[in-house]
Amino acid sequence: MVPLHKDSREDRICPICQACLKEAVSTDCGHFFCRVCLTQHVDKASASGVLCCPVCRKPYSEGVLGTGYVCLSHQKRVRMFCEERRLLLCVECLLSPEHKSHRELPIANAISHYKERLNRRSRKLRKDIAELRRLKAQEEEKLQALQQGLDQPEDEPAAVVRILEVSRAAAQLSSLVADLERTAQELDASTLQNASDVLSRSAPQKLEGLYPELEKRVGE
Repeated sequence: MVPLHKDSREDRICPICQACLKEAVSTDCGHFFCRVCLTQHVDKASASGVLCCPVCRKPYSEGVLGTGYVCLSHQKRVRMFCEERRLLLCVECLLSPEHKSHRELPIANAISHYKERLNRRSRKLRKDIAELRRLKAQEEEKLQALQQGLDQPEDEPAAVVRILEVSRAAAQLSSLVADLERTAQELDASTLQNASDVLSRSAPQKLEGLYPELEKRVGE
């Protein structure tokens, strides 16, 4: 794969979609295409067993699609995503006995599936952040009352600790939401493993103890 420089990408047009190149890749003969467009072309051409440049018809290998789209073991176009091992698999990988009992999804389906999960998890965590901010406001009101002598002054240190705990939890959840939303926006075949990782980090069981008030609310 020969990547384009950022400043030359805008003035190049993909011969397949006739739009400005996105995530440009080059065939062995030097013609540039959007990675998605060339990937789709490879899928269609693979049925005949002959991969030819859409422009000049010269043969090329699947390797031009680059890392994340080609199996490093067999140099074949990846087609499935193994959820158990978080790996992209080509047709030869699928024949391996170690994958027989695993759940595998076609890459297009996996992208759609994980994007929905990422967005759903992000929406739920945003609700939790809103709840934490509400709790923080309540604790700050209590602290203000303590400082004005309207309540037991010995409770002031505990109130400060609670505010700090809520702030820390909200910051951690905000960071997770940013990761979830960025991953969903950038999701493609090469980042499916990243999607699985960020979903694992934001799983309900990983958030247990982050803040007791939320443990009953955070769900899949």
